[in-house]
Amino acid sequence: MHKIVILGPPGSGKGTQAEFISVALNIPIISTGHIFRNEMKNQTDLGKRITAIMDSGGLVPDEITNETVKNRLQQDDVKNGYILDGYPRTIAQVEYLDQLDELSRVVNIDCSDSVVTDRMAARRTCSKCGTDFNILFKPTKVDGVCDQCQGQLITRTDGEPDAIKERIYIYHQQDDPVLDFYKNKGILININGEPSIEEVWQQIREKLNLDS
Repeated sequence: MHKIVILGPPGSGKGTQAEFISVALNIPIISTGHIFRNEMKNQTDLGKRITAIMDSGGLVPDEITNETVKNRLQQDDVKNGYILDGYPRTIAQVEYLDQLDELSRVVNIDCSDSVVTDRMAARRTCSKCGTDFNILFKPTKVDGVCDQCQGQLITRTDGEPDAIKERIYIYHQQDDPVLDFYKNKGILININGEPSIEEVWQQIREKLNLDS
């Protein structure tokens, strides 16, 4: 059974690679970011709290994230495995997950801070339907216009310079110890996330033995 965590800084492309792994292994992606964005879009009480945190460049508290993941792992579609996208991100989350389940692999997509900054600044979101784009990797057919609904594209709030700088700082403070933990457990796989999407995927296929 494949129980995989995929990690990497914001803008590393881990969400895209998680989708490739999901198709290859026929297992679901559990993205705390996706779950949280749905809460924000629906303007639930949780969503409003998350919006305030994200707008300031912060991260959602561990207790909220842990409970969200625990509830998701109890659903039927994870019985053959799963991919956790962007979780765990702190030692407290690592310890919680370690008690909750046993992982098979942790895939870390590594990128330099400068590459992360450029990629995050290129993120755009449709103001109408919420579809995400990146003008570096996933540009729209018409500049500034959503391919899906022709809505206007806007810069994501976490794509502002100060928010980017803060998120990178927080990432190193919290995620570096997480990577060390899984390295010591012998289940960490490091991937160079700076080449093309296809080249990054090929690295992952080889490291996870998906071609065999």
